[in-house]
Amino acid sequence: MNWGSFRGLLSGVNKYSTAFGRIWLSLVFIFRMLVFLVAAEKVWSGDHSDFDCNTLQPGCPNVCFDTFFPLSHVRLWALQLILVTCPSLLVVMHVAYREARERKHQEATGEKGRLLYPDPGKKRGGLWWTYVCSLVFKAGVDTAFLYMFQAIYPKYLLPHMVQCHVDPCPNIVDCFISRPTEKNIVTLFMVSTTAVCILLNLVELFYLVGKRLSELLAKRRARATSQEQQPACATSSHKQHELCLGGLQFLGSGAPPPLLADHPQKHVKKTVV
Repeated sequence: MNWGSFRGLLSGVNKYSTAFGRIWLSLVFIFRMLVFLVAAEKVWSGDHSDFDCNTLQPGCPNVCFDTFFPLSHVRLWALQLILVTCPSLLVVMHVAYREARERKHQEATGEKGRLLYPDPGKKRGGLWWTYVCSLVFKAGVDTAFLYMFQAIYPKYLLPHMVQCHVDPCPNIVDCFISRPTEKNIVTLFMVSTTAVCILLNLVELFYLVGKRLSELLAKRRARATSQEQQPACATSSHKQHELCLGGLQFLGSGAPPPLLADHPQKHVKKTVV
């Protein structure tokens, strides 16, 4: 997998994210992906070949290794990083879809036509839901993988020695793991960064939902205020109500004001002051 091009593709989501999303993106690429590429793959590169057991029984070391390490840390982390970063691609694709639709609309209506999306990257409507769902999915994936690691490797730690007694091992066999302390340090670091990423996703989720709710409440208050400014017009007399509605009418008279004649000078009476 070309991780460089993958990173370049995902970095486009940076301009469509909030401040919490940018911190999450930096944490994923610097403290998770780079550590995975630079340290984790090298630490677990020879985990099978360096797994030594005090027996010469053919097949026994392989069976013991498969029993205690059903899934490799490196493969689990690679799958986790792919699943966690895919929702960010959906956000970028949604924005690209909006931009393409806006271009087609402008070609059909001209430059003076109404804009479908004044700001295609603004999180409103379907894009807001796509972004929120991506946050929920990313937090759920990281939580599921933390639970999976805990179920396979209790307390996320590897022992220095394991005892194996499965076929075809003739008796209880002691097997030794290569560099267990180094692997435990890398594992705890990856687990810690994953927990921080989950926290950032939840904070960003609450921030977006709270901001949206505050906007809806502000609109509702503005609508209620505009309705409260018209009670006098609604409860006043019929004539004053017509004045509130903008109709011109003499107070105390049911007739509209007289219209001015075409030649007003013919109807003016001369008076001596």
